[in-house]
Amino acid sequence: MKIHIRQDLCVGAGLCVLSSAQIFDQREEDGVVVLLQDNPPPELQDAVRGAARKCPSLAIIVEEDDPAGATSA
Repeated sequence: MKIHIRQDLCVGAGLCVLSSAQIFDQREEDGVVVLLQDNPPPELQDAVRGAARKCPSLAIIVEEDDPAGATSA
């Protein structure tokens, strides 16, 4: 899994941080998402998927690994 964020879309709702504070944070000055890890360990991947689903501005993009080792969006 690889995570990409679109800071230009982020509205600072903070649902990502509530879902997975080990992966996401927010900038102090404006609340925009900050990515702490772009390749989360397996035990955090479900929380990351949940954060992406909950994001009201769709600023979180999760790229899943396929079984052959390549990635797809």
